Amino acid sequence: MSKDRKNQPIWQADSAELFGTIELCEGVSIWPKVVMRAETHFIKIGQLTNIQDFVMIHIGSHETIIGEFCSITHHSTIHGATIGDNCLIGINATIMDRAVIGNNSIVAGNTIVKEDSIFPENSVIAGVPGKVIATKNNYVANRINAMAYYENAIAYSEQNYRRWSEQDYQDKVDSWKEQFESEILSIQSKS
Repeated sequence: MSKDRKNQPIWQADSAELFGTIELCEGVSIWPKVVMRAETHFIKIGQLTNIQDFVMIHIGSHETIIGEFCSITHHSTIHGATIGDNCLIGINATIMDRAVIGNNSIVAGNTIVKEDSIFPENSVIAGVPGKVIATKNNYVANRINAMAYYENAIAYSEQNYRRWSEQDYQDKVDSWKEQFESEILSIQSKS
């Protein structure tokens, strides 16, 4: 663990390796076999974001910034890129240097986002190279996914590895859905 690290995750697997200047905001979870390296610039992970198993996050020609309520899923690579709030980066996706993924977006599994690519909010991005294949506001679904990992991280910190199978868990999901749907309606009515 680096001396430069700011804040502690809500839960971090023992096998995760973090080096350099890394800022973790409140509620971040870091899952098994994650590697983060920031030798020159910095990495910032926004609140309630989960960094799932086997993810590699590195700096490129500048910092790597990942927003709030994001899910960076298994085997993804983020290299010197910026990910907005409420995003889901699919399994085995690669986001390269200086790329920008707008808020509320999804990058499909196995997608490769090339250097300097910029995608607007509410994009669904897929392919090699990644292209917008649809436009959809994924705020609700992506926040629910982030909260699911937050809830699971709390359970893991208590050595409860079966939280998602417990009876009251679905009630929590329903509650989050209602809350986030209300939030998005409020946001949309103001714009």
